[in-house]
Amino acid sequence: MEAVHLFDLASRKTKWLSVRQSAIAENIANVDTPRYRARDVQPFSDVMDKTRLTMTATQSGHLDSARQPKADALKPSDSWKTTVSGNSVSTEQELMKAGDVSRDYALTTSIVKSFHRMILQSIKG
Repeated sequence: MEAVHLFDLASRKTKWLSVRQSAIAENIANVDTPRYRARDVQPFSDVMDKTRLTMTATQSGHLDSARQPKADALKPSDSWKTTVSGNSVSTEQELMKAGDVSRDYALTTSIVKSFHRMILQSIKG
């Protein structure tokens, strides 16, 4: 049976949430900037699917492995509207995303706290 790496997964998730929150804050800060395009990060599941161990080629005949993707790669965001100035930031949409980030962060930290308490209880006996 494979070990569960909950703490590592939670750390990756919180790092991804931090990067997403930064992108959302940048979008909100540029709400009045002409021709600014709203951006968002790749979904966490896509980031985890693309994360693979890299192989080392010890001989020239070995296959090259693909490079690992950046967890914080930004992509254009699907926007609800585009204004006359070409700005695609929707304040309402960005605030909803910020709420999602906050809720996901609270859920992740709650799971880690529960798992930590469970480990401490098993150690105490």
